Amino acid sequence: MEEEFVANQERLKPQEEKSEEDRSKVDDIRGSPMSVGNLEEMIDENHAIVSSSIGPEYYVGIMSFVDKDQLEPGCAILMHNKVLSVVGLLQDDVDPMVSVMKVEKAPLESYADIGGLDAQIQEIKEAVELPLTHPELYEDIGIKPPKGVILYGEPGTGKTLLAKAVANSTSATFLRVVGSELIQKYLGDGPKLVRELFRVADDLSPSIVFIDEIDAVGTKRYDAHSGGEREIQRTMLELLNQLDGFDSRGDVKVILATNKIESLDPALLRPGRIDRKIEFPLPDIKTRRRIFQIHTSRMTLSDDVNLEEFVMTKDEFSGADIKAICTEAGLLALRERRMKVTHPDFKKAKDKVMFKKKEGVPEGLYM
Repeated sequence: MEEEFVANQERLKPQEEKSEEDRSKVDDIRGSPMSVGNLEEMIDENHAIVSSSIGPEYYVGIMSFVDKDQLEPGCAILMHNKVLSVVGLLQDDVDPMVSVMKVEKAPLESYADIGGLDAQIQEIKEAVELPLTHPELYEDIGIKPPKGVILYGEPGTGKTLLAKAVANSTSATFLRVVGSELIQKYLGDGPKLVRELFRVADDLSPSIVFIDEIDAVGTKRYDAHSGGEREIQRTMLELLNQLDGFDSRGDVKVILATNKIESLDPALLRPGRIDRKIEFPLPDIKTRRRIFQIHTSRMTLSDDVNLEEFVMTKDEFSGADIKAICTEAGLLALRERRMKVTHPDFKKAKDKVMFKKKEGVPEGLYM
């Protein structure tokens, strides 16, 4: 029995050792996940106070292989998942959410693609582009250039389109944010994101920050009953502070856009934060004609098409409605396998778009 036991041991031991070695290799490959946190305070050479976004602050050790010269309060660090000791340093401390907001590829829309709105284009050029390209003009006349503008008006009148044209025509860094992106899950993350956004804009200046649908965070303050509402208000307070706080904004211009300006907080709209309020009205006859020309310039129209009939109509069109009519007319022609768009196509398209806009609002399925 003893001989048999020894023989079995000699036969099985190499296999056990091999499987143990394989297991340790797998563990090494998997690695242990590391938490990301912030360094709050250095206590001494080997100890610090750290915090993460979801928990309290901890007093932990710093591993010997971490470069202590680069550690400073506020920097992003890697912590061991169990003992939370500092095991590494994250060099790129720009919030990935902010780096996504940077517009790398300029939009294709230019000022030539905007029908009418000449006064609005001139105002936004004076308030946003000119201070970045020729700041000396404002110094000569002795005034400080405006910090920001707000674009407001009915949906489909060209607010975001104008912002795209600004991004296309300027060489400044363009950061695009939607108001709802600034609302985060954890307490303090929203204000932190706003701070980070303006810090990055400052680093990359001259820059333009475009915040679309600002009414998501900028509504009037009231007695909030839930934590979520209070957090949204804190985010707005941080935005107010960044627009006109203690630090000067320098070469950072802000464009806000909304179609519910009456719901915004008066503190957000006061001069000094937002110096120019640019209204986008529904297009008049001249502007309608120009928008129809822009959208039909690439379409193959038959000779019987009379766009003046739609230009002079009493219906209230926005620029987006006109685009929808042209697209719908093209689709109707495609349905009948025609390569030219006729006048009846435009008539049907107009009736369809106006019906959807006025009477044909989809009702709920259930009462």
